Amino acid sequence: MIGTWQALVIDCEDPDSLAAFYEQLLGMVRIDNDPDWVSIGAAPDRPAVAFQAVSPYVAPEWPGHVHPQQMHLDVRVKDLDLAEELVLNLGARSTGQGTKTFRVYLDPQDHPFCLVSW
Repeated sequence: MIGTWQALVIDCEDPDSLAAFYEQLLGMVRIDNDPDWVSIGAAPDRPAVAFQAVSPYVAPEWPGHVHPQQMHLDVRVKDLDLAEELVLNLGARSTGQGTKTFRVYLDPQDHPFCLVSW
Protein backbone atom coordinates (compact mmCIF):
# COMPACT_ATOMS: atom_id res chain seq x y z
CA MET A 1 0.00 0.00 0.00
CA ILE A 2 1.30 3.43 -0.93
CA GLY A 3 -1.12 5.47 1.13
CA THR A 4 -4.65 5.72 2.50
CA TRP A 5 -7.71 7.46 1.16
CA GLN A 6 -8.09 10.94 2.68
CA ALA A 7 -10.96 12.57 0.75
CA LEU A 8 -13.01 12.82 -2.40
CA VAL A 9 -12.87 16.51 -3.38
CA ILE A 10 -15.69 18.04 -5.42
CA ASP A 11 -15.20 21.37 -7.18
CA CYS A 12 -18.15 23.72 -6.73
CA GLU A 13 -19.29 27.31 -6.58
CA ASP A 14 -20.52 27.36 -2.96
CA PRO A 15 -18.87 24.79 -0.64
CA ASP A 16 -21.08 25.65 2.36
CA SER A 17 -24.42 25.05 0.65
CA LEU A 18 -23.29 21.96 -1.26
CA ALA A 19 -21.81 20.43 1.92
CA ALA A 20 -25.13 21.05 3.69
CA PHE A 21 -26.94 19.10 0.93
CA TYR A 22 -24.56 16.12 1.22
CA GLU A 23 -24.56 16.24 5.05
CA GLN A 24 -28.28 15.55 4.95
CA LEU A 25 -28.08 13.05 2.08
CA LEU A 26 -25.27 10.98 3.63
CA GLY A 27 -25.78 11.58 7.37
CA MET A 28 -22.27 12.99 7.80
CA VAL A 29 -21.01 15.84 9.98
CA ARG A 30 -18.80 18.83 9.22
CA ILE A 31 -15.09 18.26 9.75
CA ASP A 32 -13.65 21.45 8.19
CA ASN A 33 -15.59 24.64 7.63
CA ASP A 34 -13.68 27.35 5.76
CA PRO A 35 -15.21 29.68 3.15
CA ASP A 36 -13.41 27.96 0.25
CA TRP A 37 -13.19 24.40 1.66
CA VAL A 38 -15.70 22.32 3.61
CA SER A 39 -15.22 18.65 4.53
CA ILE A 40 -17.84 16.25 5.83
CA GLY A 41 -17.40 12.74 7.16
CA ALA A 42 -18.23 10.18 9.81
CA ALA A 43 -15.40 11.40 12.08
CA PRO A 44 -12.28 13.60 11.79
CA ASP A 45 -9.98 10.57 11.45
CA ARG A 46 -11.99 8.93 8.65
CA PRO A 47 -12.06 9.63 4.89
CA ALA A 48 -14.13 12.67 3.97
CA VAL A 49 -16.08 14.22 1.15
CA ALA A 50 -14.72 17.73 0.62
CA PHE A 51 -16.11 20.67 -1.33
CA GLN A 52 -13.65 23.13 -2.85
CA ALA A 53 -14.59 26.55 -4.24
CA VAL A 54 -13.38 27.17 -7.78
CA SER A 55 -13.85 30.24 -9.91
CA PRO A 56 -15.11 30.26 -12.48
CA TYR A 57 -17.13 27.13 -11.72
CA VAL A 58 -18.44 25.24 -14.76
CA ALA A 59 -21.03 22.63 -13.84
CA PRO A 60 -20.88 19.19 -15.45
CA GLU A 61 -23.64 18.24 -17.88
CA TRP A 62 -25.63 15.02 -17.64
CA PRO A 63 -25.41 13.32 -20.01
CA GLY A 64 -22.77 14.97 -22.09
CA HIS A 65 -19.10 15.32 -22.84
CA VAL A 66 -18.63 19.06 -23.35
CA HIS A 67 -18.57 19.51 -19.55
CA PRO A 68 -18.28 15.84 -18.49
CA GLN A 69 -19.40 14.54 -15.12
CA GLN A 70 -15.89 13.18 -14.33
CA MET A 71 -17.22 11.38 -11.24
CA HIS A 72 -20.44 10.71 -9.36
CA LEU A 73 -21.53 9.23 -6.04
CA ASP A 74 -23.73 6.15 -5.71
CA VAL A 75 -25.85 6.33 -2.55
CA ARG A 76 -27.39 3.00 -1.49
CA VAL A 77 -30.94 3.26 -0.13
CA LYS A 78 -33.60 0.81 1.02
CA ASP A 79 -36.54 2.42 -0.82
CA LEU A 80 -35.93 4.31 -4.09
CA ASP A 81 -39.32 6.06 -4.06
CA LEU A 82 -38.94 7.35 -0.50
CA ALA A 83 -35.30 8.35 -1.06
CA GLU A 84 -36.27 10.18 -4.25
CA GLU A 85 -38.88 12.22 -2.38
CA LEU A 86 -36.34 13.13 0.30
CA VAL A 87 -33.53 14.19 -2.08
CA LEU A 88 -35.93 16.26 -4.18
CA ASN A 89 -37.01 18.05 -0.99
CA LEU A 90 -33.32 18.78 -0.27
CA GLY A 91 -32.95 20.51 -3.64
CA ALA A 92 -31.85 17.71 -5.98
CA ARG A 93 -33.34 17.41 -9.46
CA SER A 94 -34.24 14.18 -11.22
CA THR A 95 -32.71 13.58 -14.64
CA GLY A 96 -35.50 11.11 -15.44
CA GLN A 97 -32.90 8.43 -16.13
CA GLY A 98 -32.39 5.11 -14.41
CA THR A 99 -33.71 1.59 -14.06
CA LYS A 100 -35.53 -0.40 -11.38
CA THR A 101 -32.26 -0.53 -9.37
CA PHE A 102 -30.90 3.02 -9.76
CA ARG A 103 -31.97 6.60 -10.53
CA VAL A 104 -29.85 9.57 -11.59
CA TYR A 105 -30.16 13.02 -9.98
CA LEU A 106 -28.33 16.35 -10.01
CA ASP A 107 -27.30 17.99 -6.75
CA PRO A 108 -28.01 21.73 -6.24
CA GLN A 109 -24.83 22.65 -8.19
CA ASP A 110 -25.49 20.14 -11.01
CA HIS A 111 -23.15 17.27 -10.02
CA PRO A 112 -24.75 13.94 -10.90
CA PHE A 113 -25.33 11.29 -8.24
CA CYS A 114 -27.31 8.07 -8.17
CA LEU A 115 -29.63 6.47 -5.67
CA VAL A 116 -29.16 2.71 -5.89
CA SER A 117 -31.07 -0.19 -4.38
CA TRP A 118 -30.87 -3.98 -4.77
